[in-house]
Amino acid sequence: MDVSFLVVVVIATALAFDFTNGFHDTANAMATSIATGALKPRVAVVISGVLNLVGAFLSTEVAKTISSGVVDDDKLSSHSVNGTAIIFAGLIGALLWNLATWLLGLPSSSSHALYGGLIGAVWVVIGTAGIHFDAVFSKIILPALLSPVICGVIAGLATFAAYTLTRRADEQTSKTYFRRGQTVSASLVSLAHGTGDAQKTMGVITLVLIVNGHQKSGTDPQTWVILSAGLAIGLGTAIGGWRIIRTMGTRLTDIESPQGFAAESASTAVLLASANLGFALSTTQVVSGGILGSGVGRKLAQVRWGVAGQMALGWLFTLPVAALVGALAGELASKGNGGIVIVALVAIVLVSLIVYRSRKDPVSSTNVNDEPGTRHTADTELAGATA
Repeated sequence: MDVSFLVVVVIATALAFDFTNGFHDTANAMATSIATGALKPRVAVVISGVLNLVGAFLSTEVAKTISSGVVDDDKLSSHSVNGTAIIFAGLIGALLWNLATWLLGLPSSSSHALYGGLIGAVWVVIGTAGIHFDAVFSKIILPALLSPVICGVIAGLATFAAYTLTRRADEQTSKTYFRRGQTVSASLVSLAHGTGDAQKTMGVITLVLIVNGHQKSGTDPQTWVILSAGLAIGLGTAIGGWRIIRTMGTRLTDIESPQGFAAESASTAVLLASANLGFALSTTQVVSGGILGSGVGRKLAQVRWGVAGQMALGWLFTLPVAALVGALAGELASKGNGGIVIVALVAIVLVSLIVYRSRKDPVSSTNVNDEPGTRHTADTELAGATA
């Protein structure tokens, strides 16, 4: 199989995005367990990383949605356009949005960043004919609107039931058992995250192979693609995205172990069901809905709706902003090798600036549960390498 240099670069960029997806979304699985003390921070992220890898092998339905559902692979394979360069531009849009929101500690959707980047790049080069808008609505937008609400309702009811059923029990004993339960429920969220999110990178790499004639349209991801995507997201997860873990675990609501167990269990159910149906859900949105629902379900719990509103704005802007960046990158990349080089250099500069800025306000496993602004000198987060 004769593979071009650009194909190798795009696959490497896809895996880099997958890595950022891992540390960006670690909070989805482990933030509540870390906040309640059910798991130590370092142990939590390593467990999450391993189970992300395992989860990558459970299903490939979402990967098919990416490789042949959202964008028209026949149009990308046309000799009149450089489909590989378009995919590269879309990945750059997603990658930059992931890192920018990580710097801000904003739990945005890596999935929607990827969709936005690809849609923007395809739209500006090929036009609307290159996008399956019916699939975008049914597989992405509609699930994005419904999934946080559904998960929130389930988590709220489960939290209410948990406190009601244990109201006569010794409070400390009850919380101890729920903490133990969280080690299982948080692990299941990690498994579900790997099943859903790792597939999105599998889908992109498969799309690249299809566009370049190395794989037939509509076929499953190859084994090496599944393994590499699972390893990339697992490694990113194991490193730990402490900035977003802080937001999810301590800033949305005051989490107790029964709430954490309820939120994680509800999130797992929604994510695994959707992955097997091929719905490309945002794990961030599902888990955030679960956490908010658990806060509403506990009597006297304080839900910080201001923080929730900031997150909702981030969700709202993720797809269009990533699409805009993807479109700009796509316009340049479509001009030829010079344009692709410019896109790559600009991306490297912006990534370097984000990493440099993150070092001024480090967040690590030692201060992840502290209020924002608290500084620690030891064991600080090495941005980009220990994100």
